[in-house]
Parts: sequence; structure tokens; C-alpha cells
Amino acid sequence: MEANFQVTMNEYLPLRDVVFHTLRQAILKGELKPGERLMEVKLANKLGVSRTPIREAIRKLELEGLVLMIPRKGAEVAEITEKSLRDVLEVRKALEELAVQLACDKITEEEIQQLREAAREFQKSLQSGDITRVAEADVQFHDILYMATDNQKLVQLLNNLREQMYRYRVEYLKNDEAYPVLTREHEDIIRHISRRDKEKATEVMCRHIDNQVETVIDAIRTKQN
Repeated sequence: MEANFQVTMNEYLPLRDVVFHTLRQAILKGELKPGERLMEVKLANKLGVSRTPIREAIRKLELEGLVLMIPRKGAEVAEITEKSLRDVLEVRKALEELAVQLACDKITEEEIQQLREAAREFQKSLQSGDITRVAEADVQFHDILYMATDNQKLVQLLNNLREQMYRYRVEYLKNDEAYPVLTREHEDIIRHISRRDKEKATEVMCRHIDNQVETVIDAIRTKQN
């Protein structure tokens, strides 16, 4: 079946960025499916653009792990595998443990309030039925936590990893049964950080990541059966 996504022009963004975001969303929403070939000419005709922004977008998507370049075959949408999931989330878990420990030492009262507001916005987003909005609200919560570390190198590493994590975050958030647990984990993280309790804050963060791994692996195995 022909995917029905289309490019939405944005006067504030260069065309290459608009095309990149269009293809990225099509992959994350499943409009472009794992294993599907990305033909430059076909996509250019579909979106009404030249091949150059398509080629640039595909390169960026490859860096995010959303696209694979196959020798003598070209680009195709990457499969979500247990191995790729574990590789990304093992690194994320280690970095987020460090982030939560540093935040316990350095977070300000203003940043604690920002975390509370982000947690409330996340709860509101759960009622919207919009997975993209939910994912962005979750990203915002973690971004505030990262900034509270006051460690720019760590923030940079986590930001570089964020795009590779995004696909798994979206897969996790498709399971609305996880929402009550997620909400509670956010609240627990805030409570323990505000009390400067590194041990409990780290414990909750580890559980937070482990739950994501288990849920997405279950989804991967379900699709395979």
C-alpha cells in the first residue's frame, strides 16, 4: 500500500530540514515500514522536491540509526532489533545514572520546579492520544534533568544519543498500559532528587530504563511471532 505522508512546508526551516522531519516522522509512525527501500527518485516525486534534500535527509536518518545503507542495494528503513535496542539503552542507562547523581548535587529549586511542570505537561499529553506529543513531553522532562547536572560534556553526549533513543521511546509510548508506571517513575525521580538522595534516585532511573527495554523487547517479539 502506498504511504500517504506528504511534506509540510515551513517558512522558518530550510527545505532539507523539512524533508528530513517528514521522512523521520513517516518512519516513526510506521508509514515507511522496516525493510522498505528508500528510492530517491520516487521520494522526490512524492514530496515534490529534488533528489538533493532527499539524499541529505537519508544521510541524517542513517546517523540516527533509522536507515541502513545496503551495499549494491541502497537505503532502507532499519529494522528494530533487540540488539540495537540493548546497545542504545545500555549506554543511555549508564549516562542517565550519572546524570541523576550529578543532579542530586547541583539541581536548583528553580530546576526542581521546572521538572514538576514538565511532569504535569507529560501527564496532560497522555490524554491527547498523540504519540509525538507524549514523546516530546518525555524528552523535555529528561532534558531539564540533564541541564541540572551543570556538565556540558554529559549533556552533549546525551543529546547526541537522543535521536537514536527516540525511535525506542516512541515504541515504548505506543503501549498506553505503561503510562501509570511512567508517571509514577517521573514523580519518584523528582522526589528523590529534591531530597538529594542519590541511591534512591539512581535506583528509580535504572528501573525507568529497564522497563522501557522490557516493554519494547516484548513488542519486537510479538511482531516476530
